[in-house]
Amino acid sequence: MAHCIVPEAEAILDKEYPVLDKGFVRLVDYFGGDQRIVQSARVSYGEGTKTVSQDGALIDYLLRHQHTSPFEQVVMTFHVKMPIFVARQWVRHRTGRMNEVSGRYSIMKDEFYVPAEDKVSPQSTDNKQGRAAEAFDKKKADEIISKLEKGQKDAYEGYNELIESGLAREIARINLPLSLYTEFYWEMDLHNLFHFLKLRLDSHAQYEIRVYAEIILEICKKVAPMATESFINHMNEGVNFSGEEMRALRDIMDGKPNPLEGKKLERFNEKIRTGTQL
Repeated sequence: MAHCIVPEAEAILDKEYPVLDKGFVRLVDYFGGDQRIVQSARVSYGEGTKTVSQDGALIDYLLRHQHTSPFEQVVMTFHVKMPIFVARQWVRHRTGRMNEVSGRYSIMKDEFYVPAEDKVSPQSTDNKQGRAAEAFDKKKADEIISKLEKGQKDAYEGYNELIESGLAREIARINLPLSLYTEFYWEMDLHNLFHFLKLRLDSHAQYEIRVYAEIILEICKKVAPMATESFINHMNEGVNFSGEEMRALRDIMDGKPNPLEGKKLERFNEKIRTGTQL
């Protein structure tokens, strides 16, 4: 099998999926799919020696037992547009390869992210790095949005004036805020992409990056549907238990009291209740 063609992936190449108020995700290219995974796992077998159900079972086995190298054979390239503060979280996934628009070479566009009213929330009281679940009332949210928009407008007008005065673009850009939109090409293999999705689809991930992850998950379903289904089942919707938690589970199944106490018991119960890895 010299080259894998996935009709569902071909159909969405270069399709723009809108995200947030001005962002998007596009699948630019892909290499391989489910068949590439099973082919690389069964390197000594020819194409067509197994049924679709057997291929799905093999992919499920590989992912469940963390045999990761066959998933690295599938690679996707995306063109993404997002606010800079989202991009700064994105690039922490260092296994991706990226090329970003440069403010040294280009005049940055007058495009800034403005959150919707229902996403303007106070600081969470129990999560130091997140927002509360409930948004501000409409009046308060509108006031905040107006201040954000004014700051963005003033910053871009100042930037434009510095550009027109002849200042170097690489200096003129330095006062632009994190809400400015940027664009880049991003390439990652499926194994590492699943790790990215596991973290960024989590309910504790920041909303603005989570919505991008949701779109990328849908694209993965087109490129490698069997692998993505296995990822959802075992990684995204599954949880891992520590050795101590496994011993507690055995005790409970044997009719014994749960030996866990305090915070350990809270975390254990939350895993059981919500399926969330804390």
